Amino acid sequence: MRYLKNVTTLKLNEKKCLGCQRCKEVCPHNVFLMNDMKASIRDRDACMECGACMKNCPVNAISVDSGVGCAMAIIKGWLTGKEPSCGCSDDDCC
Repeated sequence: MRYLKNVTTLKLNEKKCLGCQRCKEVCPHNVFLMNDMKASIRDRDACMECGACMKNCPVNAISVDSGVGCAMAIIKGWLTGKEPSCGCSDDDCC
């Protein structure tokens, strides 16, 4: 599933990663993959900014502003049947 290209707030500090795979296990959209016992981002644009990866990372290697941004606006729009609005200008995104 895609929301909007290049708008997610997801960030991963690969140097901090321990390779526990929790981010990969909890991500509902398979955003992460493991390379050489470290997590990496497979598909940034699939991130729905739910925050599960960040909450489950034992070393705080992941940050994401869950509940904000364009992806959340689109999800709320789908749920409520209203036009998505994330607060940015119409020229920039939704």
